[in-house]
Amino acid sequence: MRFAIALLTVICIASVIGTVLQQHQPINNYVNQFGPFWSQLFLALKLNAVYSAWWFLIILAFLVISTSLCLTRHTPKYLADLRNFKEDIREKSLQAFNLKAQADLPESSQAAAQRIGQGLVQLGWRVKVQERTTANGTGFMVAAKKGAANKLGYIAAHTAIVLICLGGLLDGDLIVRAQMWLGGKTPFNGSGRISEVIDQHRLSVTNPTFRGNLPVAEGTQADTAILSQSDGVLLQPLPFSVELKKFIVEYYDTGMPKLFASEVILHDYETGEAIPKRIEVNHPASHRGIEIYQSSFDDGGSKIKLSAVPFSATTKPFEIHGIVGESTTLADFDGSPVTLEFTQLRTINVENFSNREGAAVDVRKVDLRSMLDSRTGAGHKTGTEKKLRNIGPSIGYKLRDSAGQAREYQNYMLPTDMEEEGNSVFLLGVRETEAEPFRYLRVPADPEGKMDTFLRLRLALLDPAQREAAVRSYANNATPTERPDLRDALAESALRIAILYAGTGNREKPDGGLQALGKYLEDSVPESERERASEVLLRILNGILFELTQQLRSQAQLPPLQVTPETQRFMAQAVFALSDAQYYPAPAAFMLEDFDQVQASVFQVARAPGKKVVYLGCFFLIVGIFGMLYVRDRRLWVWLAPQAEAAQNTHATMAMSCNRKLIDIDREFAQLNHQLLGAAAPTTAPTASEV
Repeated sequence: MRFAIALLTVICIASVIGTVLQQHQPINNYVNQFGPFWSQLFLALKLNAVYSAWWFLIILAFLVISTSLCLTRHTPKYLADLRNFKEDIREKSLQAFNLKAQADLPESSQAAAQRIGQGLVQLGWRVKVQERTTANGTGFMVAAKKGAANKLGYIAAHTAIVLICLGGLLDGDLIVRAQMWLGGKTPFNGSGRISEVIDQHRLSVTNPTFRGNLPVAEGTQADTAILSQSDGVLLQPLPFSVELKKFIVEYYDTGMPKLFASEVILHDYETGEAIPKRIEVNHPASHRGIEIYQSSFDDGGSKIKLSAVPFSATTKPFEIHGIVGESTTLADFDGSPVTLEFTQLRTINVENFSNREGAAVDVRKVDLRSMLDSRTGAGHKTGTEKKLRNIGPSIGYKLRDSAGQAREYQNYMLPTDMEEEGNSVFLLGVRETEAEPFRYLRVPADPEGKMDTFLRLRLALLDPAQREAAVRSYANNATPTERPDLRDALAESALRIAILYAGTGNREKPDGGLQALGKYLEDSVPESERERASEVLLRILNGILFELTQQLRSQAQLPPLQVTPETQRFMAQAVFALSDAQYYPAPAAFMLEDFDQVQASVFQVARAPGKKVVYLGCFFLIVGIFGMLYVRDRRLWVWLAPQAEAAQNTHATMAMSCNRKLIDIDREFAQLNHQLLGAAAPTTAPTASEV
């Protein structure tokens, strides 16, 4: 028993690991998420494929064998015990029981045996009476038992463990692994069309058990499931094809999906029949012993139109058309060929725009009232206020260089109103690996709702002629006309600030922005005067950029910016965005201009013959647990011996045993003693000593 419990504990721990750690993922996913050391350790221990690991299968086999041996050894004894009343017990043995009683009955032993036996039967006991010859006459042993289902509970619970383990083995990938070991099947780790994959990577259509994914785009059909493996995929042909007519998805206000539904047609290859079905989450379809579950949804190859927004003077704007899931090569992008991979189109992005002022909490402050108010009251109330808003579509893509290194980008199509800042910005996200969160460049939106003004400002800042013209205009407007000496001095200082802020435009080693101005202050201004000098410097920088912006809008035949709070916020955000844009790792950002969405439904198809075995095992487990925990196996013996001095009197000795010692058993024995032997009636509640 200890060995079986130890094995069951190890299996439970391994199952938790297999649930928390995603199984059969590409090796690169584990490296990105956990690092090289832990990923190699996980792979060495087969934690990426727990349920088919050799050590897991060995432990499972030992548990099945151990439990089966327990059943084989104990079941015949328990079944025999169900039929055995143990009426041959001796009178002296009854004296050794904890629950025992004696009484003299004013009736013959035969009458007492008949009365006691009938009374026990009425109370639900099974009774057997044995007649014995004694020196004083004929005596009777009344043997009764109740709760024999406790033994059946033991058998049912242990049978359940065996059935569940066997069902798990049938529905696991053990049979798939066996086909790989014995049938020469290998995972496919290349690329291309499914129809072009050779038979070495395909399983048989009669494969008795499998579980895989079947992505189907709207208006298309698919008949080959994909079984993910750590080093590739296996293909599982189906005896029918699934045609997706329409995919339906509905959302909550939080942006979480509340309904996945697919209207499909199943085309049976054997009969040629077309069967319409509707598949929803928790409402699968079934055909030819294969269950089809609604698992998720994906992009089915949406057509997109992107425009390249240049951040450097050497890059020219252009448009590009693509399909999500495919890629294209840019022959000369930043001086070398780059592969542009279209990874994701999201038409809905719901984000939380709640006030985050209280995010940084002073640990010294204790506000008990506000804390209680935030957590008491209605059940839906939470400690964090949420203000959810859909900020529109976004496009995700990767730029992969000739060495195979890639950065991932996520750009939003529409400007986002940042309430805490009071201005609208375009969010341009970038990250180095999938394990990192996106870092966003916030590009301010101009009054026309575009980023054109910012882009012109970015390029003009790198042009010495336009930069100097803006400096002169700023100096003329900021100084009196009768002070040409002050105007020249201000122009000289302003030009130096503009040159430092603009930098050289080198993306490999950025040398401009607010960082350059900060370094200039550290090198040339005493520490005691830096705060005042920085305020003057930023005021001059804002004035230069404002004059440059007005010149650019005039050249573009756009109305000039009015001096309003909105303009001030636009210019303040532009100062930060121009500084951060130097660190943007690409010479251009690709913005989503238009799209034609095509959705795809991801089904999970499974042939699970062990499912019914597991269901049967679960039924036995419930029955077994209730039988062992809530059914008490009790046995009662009453020895009725005639007395020598009075043949019509009988001496009764009663004893009772139970597989579990409880207060209820003591109370039940006292009641039986009162009903059968005429003892004093027991109290209804247990005494303090009993408790």
